[in-house]
Amino acid sequence: MHPMLNIAIRAARNAGKVIVKGYENLESVEVEEKSLNDYVSSVDKEAELAIIGTLRKSYPDHSFVAEESGIDNGKDTDHQWIIDPLDGTTNFIRGIPHFAVSIALKIKGRTEVGIVFDPIRNELFSAVRGQSAQINGYRTRTSSVPKLTGTLLATGFPFKQKYNLETYLNIFQDFFNDVADMRRGGSAALDLAYVAAGRMDGFWEFGLKPWDIAAGELLLKESGAMMTDFSGGNDYFKSGDVVAANPKLLKEMLTVIRKHNA
Repeated sequence: MHPMLNIAIRAARNAGKVIVKGYENLESVEVEEKSLNDYVSSVDKEAELAIIGTLRKSYPDHSFVAEESGIDNGKDTDHQWIIDPLDGTTNFIRGIPHFAVSIALKIKGRTEVGIVFDPIRNELFSAVRGQSAQINGYRTRTSSVPKLTGTLLATGFPFKQKYNLETYLNIFQDFFNDVADMRRGGSAALDLAYVAAGRMDGFWEFGLKPWDIAAGELLLKESGAMMTDFSGGNDYFKSGDVVAANPKLLKEMLTVIRKHNA
């Protein structure tokens, strides 16, 4: 196994212990609003410290981009860890058991390791570039459905970008007319992991951050799926607009999105 994957798994599990402990004592968790409808809890911060602390023990010179603490450039800027300590904070603080830790490692700008860990279900989605993706040791494959008909799509509402609501609803309506059903789970990291594992057929959302999608991007690629922005390009880390599915279904999804997002 990739040595850096081992350390990343250790970091994710250490964060998971912090999160589960907090989840069992939600009344003692402190919550503040970072911006409109965007929350952070004391557990987010503690879990992030657990991740960075674990990684730094093995790689003291590496660089970090983390949701709560921001950018920390170490001596080694070729190795950059991208961290979301608790993706799905709103679910967490409401007692909804659907959230995850997301950790990715970029080496010279290319994602080489990705982990999404659901500490409640003890499901570990992991990938190393060129070595496939797994869930708890079993290889994952994305679904092979070529058309929208009968599919199950995941999405996220543009609650931080409500100016996109009309466009979003128009896209949603077009999808909904063809698909079997839609899901909005509240954790983009888990949505992407679920597409990689074939649980969902596709995913789309406006305005995500790099730490939401960095690990999921590699899980998708190593499971036979693709991620693009809304124009079908690779600018999703900048735009935050994400579409993910197997190549044939992705083409169908992009056709719908482009009609409303020109």
